[in-house]
Amino acid sequence: MSNYFTENKDIIDFFRHMDIDRLVTLQETAFEDAETFDYAPCDYRDAIDGYRRVLELVGDMAANFIEPRAEDVDLEGARLIDGTVHYARGTQEALDHISAADLMGFTLPRRYGGLNMPVLLYTMAIEIVSRADASLMNIFGLQDIAETVNEFANEELKDHYLPKFTTGEVTGAMVLTEPDAGTDLTNVQLRATWDEDGQCWRLNGVKRFITNGCAQVLLVLARSEPGVSGARGLSLFVCDSDETVQVRRIEDKLGIHGSPTCELQFNGTTARLIGKRKRGLSKYVMSLMNGARLGIAAQGIGIAQAALSEALEYAADRVQFGEPIRNFPAVRKLLGDMHMKVETARLLAYETSIAVDMLKNIERLKEENKLDKIPGGEELGGQRKYYRRLAGALTPLVKYYATEICNQVCYDSMQVLAGSGYMRDYPVERYYRDARITTIYEGTTQIQYNAALGSITSGFLEERFQHLHEQAAEAPREMLDALLEARKWLRETVDFANNCDEDFRLLNAAELCECATIIYNGYLLLEPAMCSEHKTKLAENYFAGRLPVVRLRREQILKGDRTLLDDMQELLEYK
Repeated sequence: MSNYFTENKDIIDFFRHMDIDRLVTLQETAFEDAETFDYAPCDYRDAIDGYRRVLELVGDMAANFIEPRAEDVDLEGARLIDGTVHYARGTQEALDHISAADLMGFTLPRRYGGLNMPVLLYTMAIEIVSRADASLMNIFGLQDIAETVNEFANEELKDHYLPKFTTGEVTGAMVLTEPDAGTDLTNVQLRATWDEDGQCWRLNGVKRFITNGCAQVLLVLARSEPGVSGARGLSLFVCDSDETVQVRRIEDKLGIHGSPTCELQFNGTTARLIGKRKRGLSKYVMSLMNGARLGIAAQGIGIAQAALSEALEYAADRVQFGEPIRNFPAVRKLLGDMHMKVETARLLAYETSIAVDMLKNIERLKEENKLDKIPGGEELGGQRKYYRRLAGALTPLVKYYATEICNQVCYDSMQVLAGSGYMRDYPVERYYRDARITTIYEGTTQIQYNAALGSITSGFLEERFQHLHEQAAEAPREMLDALLEARKWLRETVDFANNCDEDFRLLNAAELCECATIIYNGYLLLEPAMCSEHKTKLAENYFAGRLPVVRLRREQILKGDRTLLDDMQELLEYK
């Protein structure tokens, strides 16, 4: 039988060579849970063995239970019948199977029945599930709802909700978007009012484009401060979906049909406050969305891996002019580029996950006064700000990069299959449709450019590059020299952009982010390149094909062309 974990050589290679000793020690709080829970690891080796067994279970389930149902899920979709949302049969069966395997509390602490897995392992699991059925990931991957409750809610709410998440009794939804508040969440108008008689908050208003809006537990961003506009008037609430929450419609979508996207009407719904008032958007939702953006990046990688695998298999089997089409140079180039994009996106997702894990654990242990239990804990406590900046820089970069390559890989996969790929006889057309949303939801690619720009123009990523350079002292000299030259090109570009106005920087944000991502991925490829011949070839191909793009972007930006800013109004207004 197939297994989407063990048969993926790239994931296995990373798993075999990864050095996350410090991360695991933090995650397990020096393995203190081993005294209380018989399934908790007692040391690093035990933890890694446990991680592997969980991913083998996910890989087996994805390949042999979820994927065989994916086509029927796509055709059936979620349905709204008499005001109640019904998942496609295959979706419900998969959720039941995942819950029975105790996989719905992936990152939650063991005291609530969770697995206490690092975000790094969760990212791997999301990719594997997404490869099987991208729409299922939109329910499985919403475990960030529970993680937000765990991170910011009081003990009463945690005790009430988190065990229900870990058993699969409930699923969650983040209820943010409104008809007039999509990307601009500061414009949210759904009202939260305090009911003095009931001693609770009441929610009234409409939300739109809510992924898994039929969930039993809803995290709702609402305006709690009358007369206060913008982010300071917003708070985050948790509520149960009851008769006061009406699903008005399910959106008719291009792809991910198994995931219901709902419009919700709240009619005096009882809700509880998460954390403190006025911090709903600035702290809690931003944390929730950053987790979701990493999850969507992993989803994009999973879809891209599915498309790549289909293209590789087809190209090996399809014979034209007396030989498999994979032997044709043009097809071989397509397949090689697809492979490179998937592997670099995966490395960047893992790098981001590790940064997030380090930040979350340092903050948790500091709050619990347990940093002294960790070797070098005091020093780690001083690195909290650094990991916050690193996670904040990498999250938008990986969201943009992984989802954009997802769309390109699916496009190229269909090109390899040609007319067959356009037909429903093969799953590539489904991957193509499912991929399109990944660059849109949880913040469009253009929003990610803007979010990442500050880490580039401030010089923070250049500092990170220098750190990675020093760590890679034993890498091939020609690769290190090539990266140094690319960094010089980027610094010159950034210096020029910083001497221009903000509109010019924002106009060129995509190019600056592209350059920073190319260089970062180059550094991430160095260590794997020293471990296998395949990775060496991959890195050589990447350096030859991608690093020159940094020089090209430098030349384009240094021209200072402002046409789109200053002289294109007539064209932009043309109807």
